[in-house]
Amino acid sequence: MTVTHEVVNQAPPLTGFSTADDPALLEALRRADAGWGEPEVRELGALAGTEAVQEQSRAAEEQPPQLRTHDRFGHRIDEVEFHPAWHQLMTVAVEHGLHAAPWAEARPGAHLVRAAKFYVWSQAEPGHGCPVSMTYAAVPALRSAPELAERYEPLLAARTYDYGLRPPLSKAGLIAGMSMTEKQGGSDVRANTTRAVPAGDGTYRITGHKWFTSAPMSDVFLTLAQTAEGVSCFLLPRVLPDGTRNGLRLMRLKDKLGNRSNASSEIEYDEAVAWPVGEPGRGVRTIVEMVNMTRLDCVIGTAAGMRAGLRQALHHTTYRHAFGRALSEQPLMRAVLADLAIESEAATTLAMRLATAVDRAQAGDVGEAALRRLGLAVGKYWVCKRGSAHAAEALECLGGNGYVEESGMPRLYREAPLLSIWEGSGNVAALDVLRALGKEPAALDAYFAEVDAAAGADRRLDAAVAGIRKMLGTLDDPERAQRAARTLAERMALAFQGALLVRYSHPAVADAFCASRLAGEWGNAFGTLPATADLAGILERARPVSSAEAAG
Repeated sequence: MTVTHEVVNQAPPLTGFSTADDPALLEALRRADAGWGEPEVRELGALAGTEAVQEQSRAAEEQPPQLRTHDRFGHRIDEVEFHPAWHQLMTVAVEHGLHAAPWAEARPGAHLVRAAKFYVWSQAEPGHGCPVSMTYAAVPALRSAPELAERYEPLLAARTYDYGLRPPLSKAGLIAGMSMTEKQGGSDVRANTTRAVPAGDGTYRITGHKWFTSAPMSDVFLTLAQTAEGVSCFLLPRVLPDGTRNGLRLMRLKDKLGNRSNASSEIEYDEAVAWPVGEPGRGVRTIVEMVNMTRLDCVIGTAAGMRAGLRQALHHTTYRHAFGRALSEQPLMRAVLADLAIESEAATTLAMRLATAVDRAQAGDVGEAALRRLGLAVGKYWVCKRGSAHAAEALECLGGNGYVEESGMPRLYREAPLLSIWEGSGNVAALDVLRALGKEPAALDAYFAEVDAAAGADRRLDAAVAGIRKMLGTLDDPERAQRAARTLAERMALAFQGALLVRYSHPAVADAFCASRLAGEWGNAFGTLPATADLAGILERARPVSSAEAAG
């Protein structure tokens, strides 16, 4: 190489870090009495930052799964081939209990610890989080059929990744998928046309076309189909108990914007055998429990993406110099980085609070169950909506380097919209906020109890909460309420985040959040914080805290 190819003024590779070196995350564990999970969270976070795992992530993304509908003799096989890196990532996720393991643990804080592990490991490679999340979410829905739950739940919760097409009950561990969306219905699952007919032996035969089935190589699926009673929920295995293939045909894999390591498919059911889950005709109600849990993971996954993008931006700007000093030392870049850090911490803190609500709801706390119901809808709308903007700004901090695939930033950028769309895009989530308010009055009481816990700590937060109360009083007309649903969801999410930051975060972060997000001292882009914002305090808070520093 000639001297013109000498590499200067470039950041070194970002490797050997820990995604668990995150003050907001670790504090959330400790204040919810889930500190017992910190060693495993740290272990997993350190693994996520290794060069080996980063290489697995790259390989799984760049060499996506391939559909093999037939073998060379013309026999239908409906197989999906994954790069070995995918299976390596899945193995780690399952062995660390990121799937359904918390449902089998009686320890307080099990769901929060699982959320923290999902957060740190998702920063390594988010695509394989899809089947992991669906397996987590399948358990509460499956409990509507106690006999099925008794047989399948222990295998769903098992910490063994047992890949391959075999009868589910013969395996050491299971992965679950979901199959609801149809081309004519989308989020309106009541418009689905797939039909289920009783076979007379306790099973049903399902026939129809599904437009989006996630992780088609899962062992079992929760699916919706029309019966004489209406839309009903079913458990459908890929392989029948006698070892024969069920009537599930993979038509094609979706060519997606992001999430490319994960297989999403169109499928056809051809007299597929399935067992009913829950009361016939009440399938939507049954599946709601699954949707709520996957919505939680949408919030956690978005927060994880924000933290990953922030880390890359901080790293690059620390080493990149322009006009005589590092980018991270220049006032305008510091304002951008601090703004990204605030958004990231607000998302992380809200995600972990919602996971805490899951734990407390499982313990019988009805107030926390109500908060979880409304909080998930509010958080899903706002946090996931902010993910794309955050990814774009973090990418821009790297300039042209960020636009190059090798930086990893385009992968983050492409992934972000998925989490806003999956389990209901913005309108669906905002309308679900209205639905929760209308059908479950206790949810609003729980929400105000949560934000009022910070009352008097910040006048801007107090004013925002008062504004929400006033707005709710004007939404007595259904048309007007729907028109204002996004505004209401946004304001409720921001007040929720503000209350959490005021109570638990660094004063610099809380003050800047309330000034910018709640009091309007903010522009239309990141980097427009008010002049009073303590950039140094915010950026110091955002700096990863090593294990040695945390230990004192």
